Amino acid sequence: MPLSDAECRNATSEGRAIRKLHDGDGLYLWVYDDGRKYWRLRYRLGDKEKSLSLGVYPTIGLSKASKSAQAERDKLASDLDPSAERRTKKLRDKLSTANSFEAVAREWYSKQLHTWVAHHADDVLRRLEKNIFPYIGKQTIGEIEAPELLYAVRVIEKRGSYDLAHRVLQVCGQVFRYGVATGRCKRDPSPDLRGALTPHKKKNQAAVSPEELPALMRAIITYDEIGDKQTRLALQLLALTFVRTNELIGALWSEFDLENGLWLVPAERMKMRTAHVVPLSDQALVILDELKIIAADSRFLLPGRNPDKPISNNTMLFALYRLGYKGKMTGHGFRAVASTMLNETGFRSDVIERQLAHCERNEIRGAYNRAEYLPERKTMMEWWANYLDGLAHGAKVIPLLKRKRH
Repeated sequence: MPLSDAECRNATSEGRAIRKLHDGDGLYLWVYDDGRKYWRLRYRLGDKEKSLSLGVYPTIGLSKASKSAQAERDKLASDLDPSAERRTKKLRDKLSTANSFEAVAREWYSKQLHTWVAHHADDVLRRLEKNIFPYIGKQTIGEIEAPELLYAVRVIEKRGSYDLAHRVLQVCGQVFRYGVATGRCKRDPSPDLRGALTPHKKKNQAAVSPEELPALMRAIITYDEIGDKQTRLALQLLALTFVRTNELIGALWSEFDLENGLWLVPAERMKMRTAHVVPLSDQALVILDELKIIAADSRFLLPGRNPDKPISNNTMLFALYRLGYKGKMTGHGFRAVASTMLNETGFRSDVIERQLAHCERNEIRGAYNRAEYLPERKTMMEWWANYLDGLAHGAKVIPLLKRKRH
């Protein structure tokens, strides 16, 4: 006798571990002693008996279970094995998930991670997770066409973030090319979008002109009147060394060879992941002596309120704001103005570029080149320090005396 809705609803295991109620043509409702109920279809394929799960009761009611059972019987009539087909679908779904844009992107990201500094790695992953994965992350990478990619990137454009849209598209292109290399897709559709995005004008970070540099250096000298001494010294050291702001903020005392006047920045803290040598002028060494007193026992060159952490990324930028240079100068601006002045003065461009750490990512070449042109760079850094000293003369000057070598 076929089952009724009431029988299904009221059925119990009657004390058995599993009670199997037959609806007919191989369809059963399995009732467990803990109250769970499952639909199963028994069938024979050749001389072998098999069974197939059709879902949980009451989510799948009697009528729906009967229709599902009939659909599976129709497959059997066409010599198709429902169990084998289901296994194939699961495998297909698993492969599809493994080959989704998100899966390939995360795999690509893990391969690149060791070549990036931490903040850049965080930026790349955040941009993908926020802007791309919600739209095409679950799609098989080989099936994504240019219009689908364009839709995701135009969502960024609608926020007015034109520069970010271009940057995210570039990252997507790298993911697709990795997918091509690993056999997960046939081509990279990102070049098809050339001209489809709103053009953007790249904004360089603010930097004073060489003519404005003297006033800036004199303003920095007065910062003690409105701020703290450590920040003033940090700005002066940034001007003298023109390293990237993050490289100075994260500096550890263990990186400094004060006896030989060298700062050895390890590869893991450099943007290009290549160790870098900064020759220290006499003026820089004087500043380091003063910073050492302020830092006390902290391992950081520029400790924050918590001596186990450095100052924040905004400390020096906000100091420039307070000096009246908001929108006119940034920490990165010291690199730009130093590059301009040193080139105009006649120092060799190769020497300047090496000191700016504009170098190749090749690890072997990088290890060899970190001290390349070092004698010339020492001369150049001493000249630059004396030049900045000269710019500050004529105003209230905090003297940068010659440091006594120990």
